[in-house]
Amino acid sequence: MIIHTEYQQGSVDWMLARSGIPTASEFDQLLTPEFKMRSGQMPKTYLAKKLGEAWQGGPLASFNTFAMDQGQLMETEAIPWFELQFEQAVERVAFITTDDGRVGCSPDGLITTLGGSEGGIEVKCPEIQTHVGYLLEGGLPKDYACQVHGALWVTGRQWWQFLSYRRHFPPLLVRVERDEAIMEKIEEAVTLFINSFDANFQRLCEINGGPPVRKKSTPIVQTEATFVSEMPS
Repeated sequence: MIIHTEYQQGSVDWMLARSGIPTASEFDQLLTPEFKMRSGQMPKTYLAKKLGEAWQGGPLASFNTFAMDQGQLMETEAIPWFELQFEQAVERVAFITTDDGRVGCSPDGLITTLGGSEGGIEVKCPEIQTHVGYLLEGGLPKDYACQVHGALWVTGRQWWQFLSYRRHFPPLLVRVERDEAIMEKIEEAVTLFINSFDANFQRLCEINGGPPVRKKSTPIVQTEATFVSEMPS
């Protein structure tokens, strides 16, 4: 894997890095929470989105107030709470890709224990009613199964912590172990997606009479938003 720390999550460079490639936060566009291959319109729309990003050389980005609030709460409270509670440092990184750069993830942090065990952490600061539902249900919320296991697949790490945090409520912390059977299903889905992506990008080039011609610099509107992760559909 390749770890990028030269920029921050939510920055222009981060948005450019993840454009045109599948990322763990979007694996639910390819797989169900039970890790069955999706069919129908959802994976087709996701493919079109990634092709569009690759063609124009930049993201099809959107921002919202909740994402901003979530990011601020995570930065100021959730991760410091975890570090203090469990006496474990969280290494903040911007983006991680597989060695070939074709797939990525944006962990909220990487963790290495004193014994040398390597894992990571995914933090969510959801709306109160959602957080309460997570607490009552217990376990890893199915909406984030693909993202968490996808991060394990991209990074090759052995475990991941999922933290749902809301001020004035008890936190939900779930440790998720690497499951090789799930890793195989993710690899199959991602491989099929990349093969389809390559074939269809070539088709676009044929329709266009050649590859896209881009300006040397594409203006992108910068905002104050801090992206944590994409919410599932």
